[in-house]
Amino acid sequence: MDKDIFRAGLALVAALLIAPDSRAQEYPVKPLRIIVPLAPGGGNDTTARLVARKLADAIGQQVIVENRPGGAGAIAGEIVVRAPADGYTLYLASTTFTSSPALVQKLPFDTLRDFAPITRLAVVPGALIVHASLPVKSVKDVIALARSKPGELTFGSAGMGSGSHLGGELFKQVTHVSMVHVPYKGSALVTTALLAGEVMTAFTNPISSLPHVKAGRLKNLGLSSAERWPLLPEYPTIAESGAPGYETYIWNGMVVKSGTPAAITERLRKELVSAINAPDVVKHLAADGSRPMVQSAEEFGAFLRNEVAKWDKVARAAGLRKD
Repeated sequence: MDKDIFRAGLALVAALLIAPDSRAQEYPVKPLRIIVPLAPGGGNDTTARLVARKLADAIGQQVIVENRPGGAGAIAGEIVVRAPADGYTLYLASTTFTSSPALVQKLPFDTLRDFAPITRLAVVPGALIVHASLPVKSVKDVIALARSKPGELTFGSAGMGSGSHLGGELFKQVTHVSMVHVPYKGSALVTTALLAGEVMTAFTNPISSLPHVKAGRLKNLGLSSAERWPLLPEYPTIAESGAPGYETYIWNGMVVKSGTPAAITERLRKELVSAINAPDVVKHLAADGSRPMVQSAEEFGAFLRNEVAKWDKVARAAGLRKD
């Protein structure tokens, strides 16, 4: 009897080892959720909704986009880590996802441990935008002006810890200048403040300021990409214009809870890559200055680790304490 029980146990273990995960075999059998840690209407939210529609068509299930802003992504992230690791709850990650570990004291999750990368989706460079009255024509001029008047030149951002804030702090560190950070509640308010002359510079999306640049109210001095951006080739990079080594992007990508079966994450990656590269999605992204830039799960994971380390270094050098 004991031998029979032992043999049965071995058979069960063997079956479990060789049998594919039943969750992956059946997936998907119900609607999916994409949790967006931002308010509706922004570029990241738009990207989430574009790919959600394509994903729904591909998998034959409804894909619901839920906006859960607040807490530097902590509220949205906690929803995902508390959900089952079954591929039905996705998280739209962006710059805040990798900067929060350096800026928020008690996140309810570990950014790198508790999430599994699927793929990066789209990217757009930032831009150094200045008020038309500022007596500068290049990035070199901005650096010279900031050095001649340390602590007087201001830069606006979409809030503490936002990509535009960290982009400005990185610029200060790369160029060794002193500038005063002025936070606002959102990128739209930054542009308004820049137009009004409340701040003289900002590191923001080049497309949102383009109409004002063309009208002569603002000046675009350079983009934050490593090389000239194909969608805006007329603008130099900040790096080539006086700040060698300066590089940062506004990006987004998709992650799920760690422990999600590999077959499910690979299925999601395949469908998301197809969605973001669909001609109508590419056209829509281009209107905002962004373009698809997908990665394998391994590449995206390495990118996330590098971004966490990068912003931790920037935050420490800037003296940005965790709240």
